[in-house]
Amino acid sequence: EDGKFYFLEMNTRVQVEHPVTEMVTGIDIIKEQIWIAFSGETALKQSDINPRGHAIECRINAEDPSKDFLPSAGTIKTYNQPSGPGTRVDSCVFQGCKIPPYYDSLVAKLICHGRDRASAISRLKRSLDEFVIEGVSTTIDLHKKILRNEDFVNSKYDVNWLSKTKFY
Repeated sequence: EDGKFYFLEMNTRVQVEHPVTEMVTGIDIIKEQIWIAFSGETALKQSDINPRGHAIECRINAEDPSKDFLPSAGTIKTYNQPSGPGTRVDSCVFQGCKIPPYYDSLVAKLICHGRDRASAISRLKRSLDEFVIEGVSTTIDLHKKILRNEDFVNSKYDVNWLSKTKFY
């Protein structure tokens, strides 16, 4: 209508990054998928989708970046997740939870939203500093290093950037 393109994920399988879209649009994608399955149509119109701000997701994996991202199995001895405005954590782990070596190493998704990229990065930095998982190696420290890197902050990276920029 207004010549702008608004992005709303359209996928029959919900992707791990869908919380970023939810944070920016304020639309619960899972709820919409259930409604479509029930009614056969969407309750949304393009004019209902009004993106605001910027969101970034960090996938917290039970992996050791210094060992070529080798999965880290074990028992979570301490678990403290961040909270606060514009902060979302999707996880099912807890203190005492056993992380087996047989499955995907994803243990949590940390998503932060801000009015712009800089404020989203600022919230992510604070949230990562508050995030404590002890008992298994995680990618939390790697994310902290990435978020403090000038090239990342200034959007000067590509798909090969992480392998070329040694953080571990």
